[in-house]
Amino acid sequence: MEIKVIKNILGENDRFAAENMALFKDKNVFVVNFMGSPGAGKTSVLERTMEKLGGELRMAVIEGDLFTSKDADRIDKYGVPVIQINTAGGCHLDANMVQKTAKDIDLDALDLLVIENVGNLVCPAEFALGEDARAVVLSVTEGDDKPMKYPLMFKESDIALINKVDLAPYCNFNRASAKADIEMLHPGIAVHEVSCTTGAGIDAWCDWLRKGVAKKKGH
Repeated sequence: MEIKVIKNILGENDRFAAENMALFKDKNVFVVNFMGSPGAGKTSVLERTMEKLGGELRMAVIEGDLFTSKDADRIDKYGVPVIQINTAGGCHLDANMVQKTAKDIDLDALDLLVIENVGNLVCPAEFALGEDARAVVLSVTEGDDKPMKYPLMFKESDIALINKVDLAPYCNFNRASAKADIEMLHPGIAVHEVSCTTGAGIDAWCDWLRKGVAKKKGH
């Protein structure tokens, strides 16, 4: 019976996700489901992204968190439209939450919508939101064993950012091993090492976003 309930929940979510995908396709908005552990540096990567692309692409951000608007407040300082979703303890966003929130966003005025999911390496990977692509952020401070411990997250993602590489000399993190595990789980996935402190790798990440936007618009 429990399995049946879970299947019903996922089935209902998939219905909302399909509706979202159709809406985003109609509006030609490239949508990224941005995932990773708490403290992986997701919001910091978005801050660097807005610094690079803010004058080039029309962006908006949906911020998912259990409580507070701290991350949304950080995004708001860059003048990018941002809406906070608080799940009140829920460990992930779902497609219905995104659908309700998208109604308050002028999608016609956007090229790129980034949905920063709740910090979690498990549940967000199981719930489609209607996105075009999924990105996962893994920081060197988390340990290089995380891809194999949480394989679905990396199997389902289109790009993986190994973040905080400036701290690698101080962490027991094998970058080559982590990259090899990610590529084994998802052959062909884009993997980039980034640092929000030094700016390393941010250009490659932004290029990936540019290509996604261009493809969505048929350029």
